[in-house]
Amino acid sequence: MVTVKPKTTIKMNMAAVGETHSRSVVSVRDVSATIDEPIERHGTNLGLSPTETLMSSLIGCTNVISNKIAAKMGLEISGMDIKLTADFDRRGVLLMEEVERPFSNIVMDIEVATNATPEQIETLRTELEKYCPVAKVMRGSGITITENWSTKPL
Repeated sequence: MVTVKPKTTIKMNMAAVGETHSRSVVSVRDVSATIDEPIERHGTNLGLSPTETLMSSLIGCTNVISNKIAAKMGLEISGMDIKLTADFDRRGVLLMEEVERPFSNIVMDIEVATNATPEQIETLRTELEKYCPVAKVMRGSGITITENWSTKPL
């Protein structure tokens, strides 16, 4: 049996085309995503806004890394519902003044269908703080992220 050692550092390559003043199509691997502004902000509403894309990356990372941790712990997760609210100081995007930290507080309500005990969920939550790269970058910039975990049976 041959053991393959995974690469621990990779170079991410992405490309984008600015199709309009508000819409970009970003390509990575063999997929693409549209980033746009809503109609009321003079966009075409064909995708998430840049800031919504940032917050959705936190949700996606939370889901992926939590499931990896659960699998490593031998836990089952059959579903995860995440609701996110964020305090967003828009003065910067409105070009009113520079804002050091546009997002000051993020709250995620995370409901997991699992066989985990409350103690195991606490371990999962603690491990998530260590390993979710998106949350680590956000917390490192001074953003407070609060995770409210709840469970339901499988």
